[in-house]
Amino acid sequence: MAGVTTNALWYVARGTGVAMLVLFTTSLVLGIVTRGGRPLPGLPRFAVAGLHRNVSLLALSFLAVHVTTIVSDHYAKTGWLAVVVPFTGHYRPLWVGLGTVAFDLFLAVIVTSLLRQRIGLRAYRAVHWAAYAAWPSAVLHGMFAGTDRTATWMIMIDVVVIGSVAVAVVWRVSDSPRWQRAQRRSTPGAVAR
Repeated sequence: MAGVTTNALWYVARGTGVAMLVLFTTSLVLGIVTRGGRPLPGLPRFAVAGLHRNVSLLALSFLAVHVTTIVSDHYAKTGWLAVVVPFTGHYRPLWVGLGTVAFDLFLAVIVTSLLRQRIGLRAYRAVHWAAYAAWPSAVLHGMFAGTDRTATWMIMIDVVVIGSVAVAVVWRVSDSPRWQRAQRRSTPGAVAR
């Protein structure tokens, strides 16, 4: 019976880890494009911001299940300390530690988002920038600590999430005045304003 429980916990941990990565990426992409200031075709900005918030909270629930099942699984031998304090685990300490860094930063972003009215916009934004460090930490965690890291479907998910964030960043940056000036200078025959 213990083997069945361990297998079930392991499958839930793996599944929620992958789901968390996809949800976290979706939230990050929505945050990047919302902050860009330019409207998305077909969606008002408030709808994108609401979707960003709700996807983030859904990602948090998957994160909670992922962490709980990893700690509960006796085969994984990951204690609560390794979940909270980076690089203290026994299994692949660097890569699991990066998952812990992502976890800690993601929690800080969620908590400050929920307390936004109390802590002020400046503190909220300062901590919210941590999402840009949490996401690559989570991606690296999955790419090098996950047991499915070499599976074709997982590699494809990694490529899609990395590509999605890259496209969102380029889309956001391409609307900046600095980017537009550089584009005009690099285009032959462009008229300077």
